[in-house]
Amino acid sequence: MMGAVQLHQLAYFVAVADTRHFTRAAERMRVAQPSLSQQVRALERDVGAELFHRIRGNLSLTEAGETLLPFARRMLAEAESAYQAVRELDELGRGRVRLGATPSLCTGLLPAMLAGFRAAYPGIELTVHESGSRDLQTELSEGGLDLAIIVDSRLRDESRLSTLPLLIEELVVISAKDQAAPVRRARLRICDLRDKPLVMFRRGYDLRDATVNACRAEGFEPSFAIEGGEMDAVLEFVRAGMGIAVVPSTVVRDRFRVTRFAEPGLSRVVRLAYRQDVEPSRAVRALRDAITRHLANAAALPRGTQSLVRAGSAS
Repeated sequence: MMGAVQLHQLAYFVAVADTRHFTRAAERMRVAQPSLSQQVRALERDVGAELFHRIRGNLSLTEAGETLLPFARRMLAEAESAYQAVRELDELGRGRVRLGATPSLCTGLLPAMLAGFRAAYPGIELTVHESGSRDLQTELSEGGLDLAIIVDSRLRDESRLSTLPLLIEELVVISAKDQAAPVRRARLRICDLRDKPLVMFRRGYDLRDATVNACRAEGFEPSFAIEGGEMDAVLEFVRAGMGIAVVPSTVVRDRFRVTRFAEPGLSRVVRLAYRQDVEPSRAVRALRDAITRHLANAAALPRGTQSLVRAGSAS
């Protein structure tokens, strides 16, 4: 029978799992290494299984450890949410929010919105984690994030998560300003990308999937001039004249030659994801409302976006 597992034991276990090293985990948790090791051993006795393979200094999770890890992360995150909610009863300004977003959103839509939120709530500690939609959903599910702004192309089945559609974001083709447009017509068709040198994002990137899948639907494989970059790298490669790229219109500004797709074009739905089984803190609710209010204001958005929510609909 499982004993009374304590939160600090789970925290030590997660620290060891993250660092794969007892000494580094102890330094992270600011405790003596023997004390941390004893507590991990106590946790193993309580759950009735070894959590780590300890072979010649090579530390790895056992099957039991792999099973326990996501539960431990969620329990710690929920405990932190509970403590934070109590701390915030009297004052919103002492809160903390962990927001995840895709790199393209961090480059395009988020800076202005987060600047406004920061000005309104200067006491709230705001952490932004940049990653792909699938990784963000995993972190959100495991309690590592409070909110995540993701795109539809990577949605997965996750019963703990709910999503709210925010906007439809138009995808466009960009090229260097000192180069000719990829086609002579005002608008470009997907088939026009055949044999065009594309600057392509790394594997697992939402925009890579959108571009490649659109080309394959037209019966061809795209040609890559260079691949493997994040958003900032892709933009710089295009500006240097290495090729063209398919990107959201919100990241373009006036730095590139922009060619829009012919109807029906390419677009993606941007969504706000959150845990439906965890009561959000006041700080999380404040950021959630700020995101929906900002993106619902279609007049304030750059060309190529269409709002899907009304202000306050996520309250």
